[in-house]
Amino acid sequence: MKDTLLLTSCLALMAGMAQAGDGILTVATIGEPPTLDAMQTPTDIVLTIGQHIFETLFTYDAAWRSVPLLAAAMPEVSEDGLTVRIPLREGVKFHDGSDFDSADVVASLERWMAVNSKGKQVAEVVESLTADGPNAVVFKLKSRYSPLLATISQAAVILPSEKVADELTEFVGTGPYALKERKPDQYTQLVRFDGYQSPEGEISNYAGKREAVAGEIRFVPVPDANTRVEGLIAGQFDYADSLPVSAYERVKSSDTATPVIFENTGWVSMNMNMKEGLLTNKDLRHAVQLALNPQDMMLAAFGSEEFFSVDASLFPEGYPWHTEAGVARYGTGDPEGAAKLLESAGYDGTPLRILTSRQYEFHYKIAEVAKAYLEAAGFKTDLQVVDWATLTQRRGDPAQWDIFITHSNFPGDPSTINTITDSYPGWYVSDQKTQAVDAYLAATSDAEKVAAWQAIQTVIYDDAPLFKVGNFNAVSGISKSVGGYEPTYWPHFWNVTPKE
Repeated sequence: MKDTLLLTSCLALMAGMAQAGDGILTVATIGEPPTLDAMQTPTDIVLTIGQHIFETLFTYDAAWRSVPLLAAAMPEVSEDGLTVRIPLREGVKFHDGSDFDSADVVASLERWMAVNSKGKQVAEVVESLTADGPNAVVFKLKSRYSPLLATISQAAVILPSEKVADELTEFVGTGPYALKERKPDQYTQLVRFDGYQSPEGEISNYAGKREAVAGEIRFVPVPDANTRVEGLIAGQFDYADSLPVSAYERVKSSDTATPVIFENTGWVSMNMNMKEGLLTNKDLRHAVQLALNPQDMMLAAFGSEEFFSVDASLFPEGYPWHTEAGVARYGTGDPEGAAKLLESAGYDGTPLRILTSRQYEFHYKIAEVAKAYLEAAGFKTDLQVVDWATLTQRRGDPAQWDIFITHSNFPGDPSTINTITDSYPGWYVSDQKTQAVDAYLAATSDAEKVAAWQAIQTVIYDDAPLFKVGNFNAVSGISKSVGGYEPTYWPHFWNVTPKE
């Protein structure tokens, strides 16, 4: 009954939003984005919507290499690696009609370095960022920083310099779609930007030609996963994100929709609070790792090994970063061994607060199994189930949680993994991590980078800022009447033809 009422309410809302004309894509998302400011909150849902509005200097191709987007070409780098000059494309306009130039890039990236967790990491090595005429910018670095391009390829969106502020009130970009209206908990409405200037090149992941084929995209928050499934099959949604794997066969057998699988979409992690509370004790973090059974957790979440794999390496097989270096306390779960660690660490029975959300159903199912294993080891637990927007806000306060469950993609550069950043919730700060990361940032050859990454993974397992649960394939669904969609980690809908 609950699902039926939610679906009826959603469909009634969309009927009220409907306008005459063709070319509308309706996308059911896992919930309401807490903001459209990707610099402040670079969560998947914010990046999914925001990438249609905003663009970055570089973006990721199919090999997760950084390639030009608003940049005109790859950067010119000095022999010592400390000066990086980035040429900019000409003739690009913002949605407000203003011209894109170096002043916009400098203002935007300065804000990004001030407010974004990865941006703050970059700021530590930036001596200066200046305009070199209207069509280029120059970074001067204090030390070599090999992941610079990978880091500015994600949430370092470019805004008109006049719109840059501590708190954004206008969301104006250079992307193929412009924001028309946002009604929280109802919809985010984007419309085609007729003045859009597409980059050139073959389509490859996020790189290459971008065409706003649909005249309009409506992102509709539908927190209940079953409601997303029903709406997709009923033909009310053109695309439904993050579907439960249990719905795969039903969508596959429907006349209206087809499932979409994106292999090795990412990995699930239980991130631990190293700043306040129980898990500032390293032995207790080790006890959490030792207690858990990743196979059971992933099986509960995804139902079949068709949709997941259990692998202790932080990158899956096939990536140059895949390694077993440093792996410890990962396997079938050892509650008895974890109990001994609890005793030696002087655990006093304080409940372990675990934050999760049912908007990502697999997060919740993993949390339920984790709770059982942790309690078997002797932990008392407090499982707190909240909506995703609340979770992303609450995890910013170290006084409110001990573990939160999330998932991440596999980035092109391993040093850009969220957890490695000192300011990412969990606040993983240690001298040995700093030394290992510094060695990676100074590496100049691929072989040196691989060896340095093995050292970083070893340190991560020792410091235990997280427990990697496993790798997963994402399931979503799309209308059979929609053409041109190619699966990507953050679903995008340029180059996509809506149903007639």
